[in-house]
Amino acid sequence: MRNQPKYNFFKNSSYALQGLKDIYENEKSFKIELAIILPLLVVQVFLNLSLEGHLILVISLFGIIITECINSGIERCVDLACKEQNLLAKKAKDAGAAAVFLSIGVASLVWIIVILKLIF
Repeated sequence: MRNQPKYNFFKNSSYALQGLKDIYENEKSFKIELAIILPLLVVQVFLNLSLEGHLILVISLFGIIITECINSGIERCVDLACKEQNLLAKKAKDAGAAAVFLSIGVASLVWIIVILKLIF
């Protein structure tokens, strides 16, 4: 069995925050997504929804951010492993991009359904 260091919540949290900072500083798509998501988070506060409705909207938006973070991790691993162009590396990056695309699609659908239910 591997000798693992003791778990330290605060140290591990600082690593997570460093990761978010790095993604924010280096990923243009992350900045674009945040520029869209942050105003939507404010808008949803003013919608006449149940607690569950608000949670569904917020979770759908955070799904995009989470997926983008995972995609950025995939891209960095691929870049580290493959210095030259490689078909499998491209497929891995494309799969990560597809996950982000799908998460945006799901969030959009959720928002459309919730807004339409409010209107009609």
